[in-house]
Amino acid sequence: MSYDDYLDRAIEESPDEAGSAARFSIPDPEVRTEGNVTVFENFRATVDRLGREASHVKKFLQNEVGTAASIDDAGRLRLTGSFRAERIADALEEYADSYVLCPECGLPDTKLETESGTEVRRCEACGARTPVDD
Repeated sequence: MSYDDYLDRAIEESPDEAGSAARFSIPDPEVRTEGNVTVFENFRATVDRLGREASHVKKFLQNEVGTAASIDDAGRLRLTGSFRAERIADALEEYADSYVLCPECGLPDTKLETESGTEVRRCEACGARTPVDD
């Protein structure tokens, strides 16, 4: 058997879902307004789904929407100002593209690491190491 025959056989026998990012979805943000503050109710569940530190996601959202934010005792994110759920959802999608999803294989199985002072995503699925775009 030639190398190409072995390769074709391996591709045929590999499961299709292994290369699928469909198992990853970000929960829709549940937001409500309290005076001049927007409360992101399911922030903790979203952070858990993203697999990142709450402070890292908070910092990114602050920069994206251009406001101050804090995490309360119940794990909700409180953003100063009035923001629609769609705006927060767009920012979360951008966060996932920048910090969670592997640019090589598209899977969410990544960890953030620092190498030589540079933040990189290390993919546990395909082994790729890519610098994070700030």
